[in-house]
Amino acid sequence: MRRRLKNIFWLGTKELRSFARDFVMFGFVIYSFTLAVYTQAQNPAQEIRDAAVAVVDEDHSSLSRAIKQVLLPPYFKSPAEIRVDEIDRAMDTALQTFVIDIPPNFERDVRAGRRPALQLDIDATASMQAGIGSGYLEQIIDTEVARHVARVDVVESMPVKLVARVAFNPNVTTQLFNAAMAIIGNVNMLAIILAGAAIVREREHGTMDHLLTMPLTPFEIMAAKVWANNLVITVAVGLSLWLVVRTLFGIEIVGSIPLFMAGVMLYLFFGTAIGIFLGTVARSMPQLGLLFLLVALPMNILSGGNTPLDSMPPLLESVMRLSPSTHFVSFAQAILYRGAGIEVVWPQFLQVTVMGALFFALSLMRFRKITAAAMI
Repeated sequence: MRRRLKNIFWLGTKELRSFARDFVMFGFVIYSFTLAVYTQAQNPAQEIRDAAVAVVDEDHSSLSRAIKQVLLPPYFKSPAEIRVDEIDRAMDTALQTFVIDIPPNFERDVRAGRRPALQLDIDATASMQAGIGSGYLEQIIDTEVARHVARVDVVESMPVKLVARVAFNPNVTTQLFNAAMAIIGNVNMLAIILAGAAIVREREHGTMDHLLTMPLTPFEIMAAKVWANNLVITVAVGLSLWLVVRTLFGIEIVGSIPLFMAGVMLYLFFGTAIGIFLGTVARSMPQLGLLFLLVALPMNILSGGNTPLDSMPPLLESVMRLSPSTHFVSFAQAILYRGAGIEVVWPQFLQVTVMGALFFALSLMRFRKITAAAMI
């Protein structure tokens, strides 16, 4: 046993040296946990901020002027006033994302009890902002029209009032969510790529044959690749949480970072096992890339980080609940966003551990098979 552990340790250090000399892969890991996380966290596509809006005022009434005055930052820029014949140019040249056309006699029709319509032109090439912004504008205009008709600053409340309370992210800032989800997604991606590339690289360079002639078992070779690649990704995750999330963005993680890192290491046990399995199937790096697209991308997209499981078809939801990536996203969000402790996330930890052990055993069987074939 002592000799086996020694072999695993020194083989792992060989993997670390090989990774350090692979400048492309080394740079890719750095990029994935720094610039990629920063870019995704700063992505404004999921919220409205400083959207360009213009108003065509054909009514020139106190109500139309009041509507222009309530379009305020940070959601919208100060509204520009344009003419009707300038609408098409403003939309075609992307000068304005929203254009509100207030028709003539709008205030008179409102006070007469009629239901006049406003025209809202939207640049839907920014689809996320178009959908959210149209809802904001509808609510703002409806509130201002109701206040103007009632001639009071506060509109009389309806018999039933819906009160929304936002938990764990009161300001609804997307940086907190996007930064953590970028790290989680990159963990899944790099665990598979690094482990699979290590196997393919050994076969392409011919060093796998050298390892097989040595007094080493397939388990020792595979275990060394698992712990070495896990160490690289674990260190990268820790530095990304510290340098990017906490230092650069100033976001305080409410949960236990050591508990999250423990969960990352458990999931990496599964991810590297999948990577090694794909590495034994692929004959070259391009083949590994194609297999990665077929396996890792669906796991990432359907794990619950981008789309809630409840919104999926029942059959697909049942299948994804068996995937360790789903449980990884679940306990990562619970720890980082809601401050959950081990008493809450231990079932997910257990499921990831069991599934990781099963896939490790499957990958070991496949690895033994190809090593036996290579020695014949």
